Amino acid sequence: MAEATTSTTAIPVGISACLMGEQVRYNGGHKRSRYCLEVLQECFSFEPFCPELAAGLGVPREPIRLVGSPGEPPRVKGTVDPELDVTERLREVGEAFIARHRHLRGFILMKGSPSCGLERVKVYHENGMPSHADSGLFVQVMRERFPELPLEEEARMNDAVLRENFITRVFAFDDWKRHVEEASEFHALIQFHSRQKYLLMAHHVEAYRELGRYLGSEAHALPLEEVKRSYLQRFMAALSRPATRKTHTNALMHVLGYLKQAVDSEVKQDLLQAVEEYRLGHVHLAVPVRLLNHYVKRHGSAYIRQQTYLDPHPYELGLRNTI
Repeated sequence: MAEATTSTTAIPVGISACLMGEQVRYNGGHKRSRYCLEVLQECFSFEPFCPELAAGLGVPREPIRLVGSPGEPPRVKGTVDPELDVTERLREVGEAFIARHRHLRGFILMKGSPSCGLERVKVYHENGMPSHADSGLFVQVMRERFPELPLEEEARMNDAVLRENFITRVFAFDDWKRHVEEASEFHALIQFHSRQKYLLMAHHVEAYRELGRYLGSEAHALPLEEVKRSYLQRFMAALSRPATRKTHTNALMHVLGYLKQAVDSEVKQDLLQAVEEYRLGHVHLAVPVRLLNHYVKRHGSAYIRQQTYLDPHPYELGLRNTI
């Protein structure tokens, strides 16, 4: 099993406070998430935050919304009193939050919120008519100041692929935080890239090749901190692209290649059949991965056994049983 998934320490993840059941919404209500509280809290240490409350808007409060025209940064204004403009307050709150919370490995957001909405948040003209869609202001600040941080809306995690993608990114970022961020040796980055290779391949094969070339040549002539910043942003951006059956199949076949000389022809056929059944959509990803893991642990080299692709997150979450 990959080292990044074996720690017993809960991973720090930010979350919109209303999703934790806190009564911080404009109407005094909440949006308690059973999945976050009853499933993810087993492996994540949630740190709830409400930017609107932190900005001093109070509970209950006048609803706010994004106002503006396409091509310009939206303002955050009151829906009843258009003179109420909390844009700068919310931006300052977001920047202060990020300055204090660089230890986070991810953030789960409330859908549709003018502060916390990840995407498709309505932006209105001054006359009150819908104009276009954007992200909430708190999200915009996080993307500017902490671009590598994995973000996802709680509602979007009803989609099995998006759910697995977000949690994969959180665990990969945790691996980086614990083993590379404070490291003073280039070797720590090389080791990270080595164990993340096939996970990276499954998400973005071009980035897999580009980052390999970058570390193998250009990076050696640059300051280590500059290399780490560049690598991390490119790595996390690549992982944000959800893997597909086609890209998973490619990664599975590469892993299988490390077993060709170690298993007999009958086992090899079983492995090939499991991968093909997955490619055709007849079984979920967990089927070929479990079979590969079985033989990798017995016959694989140290290199292939360390691949996080085979165990990117706790098996108990069952994330690969649904994709």
